Amino acid sequence: MLIAALGSSFAAGPTLEPIADRAAMRSAVNYPHRLAAALGAELVDLSVSGATCGTILDAPQAIAPGVQFPPQIDGLPADADLVTITAGGNDLRYIGSMLATAWRRHDPSARMSALLGPPYPGIPPATPESIDAVAADLVRIVEAVRVRAPRARVVLVDYLTVLGAASRPSVVDFAPAELTAFRALQDALDQAYRSAAGRSGAELVTASEHSRDHGLGSAEPWINDFIPNPRRTAGSFHPTEAGMSAVADMVVTAVA
Repeated sequence: MLIAALGSSFAAGPTLEPIADRAAMRSAVNYPHRLAAALGAELVDLSVSGATCGTILDAPQAIAPGVQFPPQIDGLPADADLVTITAGGNDLRYIGSMLATAWRRHDPSARMSALLGPPYPGIPPATPESIDAVAADLVRIVEAVRVRAPRARVVLVDYLTVLGAASRPSVVDFAPAELTAFRALQDALDQAYRSAAGRSGAELVTASEHSRDHGLGSAEPWINDFIPNPRRTAGSFHPTEAGMSAVADMVVTAVA
């Protein structure tokens, strides 16, 4: 069996050791790796932290001067049996705006605050138009996968819940209005996935639904809190190893 994984950081697993590809901020213990191990399958992990639907489909993803990844779809093996897709959060500027807001609250004078300020000056609104745009792009990814790997089973895997109904970060204190705005983006992403699954006929693993009780501040969080260390801050508000393991288990159950 051959599994291929397309996606952004919620698939790649930034800062989770051991690292499989440092430039891609891709972990060797992310959910695609755990899924492949559970199924005894080979894996082609194409996920890259920071990816958008566009860099999966059409555009190269520049990481640093002289370092870029081609569109992920270009690396999809034609003989893949199972393809997982986890993307769209960066298109909504979801976790990026959360990280930038956290740094501004933690230390407005920090270098990270200055670096994140221009690309994330505020929290973008979740609108019907933005939800539909992400859903349409996810459908395009599913369609492209079916063209390149026609026998593959295609599974959309949405994002683990970051903020449950009563949860909030403990390291940095977001304002109530900020928490409301982040939850709106979180809900928008959930809606986009459900819409994309309905429109494309792809299978959907609702990691968001299965993790409502494992957000920040819960008894067993599957998401890292804000990490104010610049060298590790990319892991802020991203899945922990336990979260990645849970997602892999969800996919195993869905495809069994």
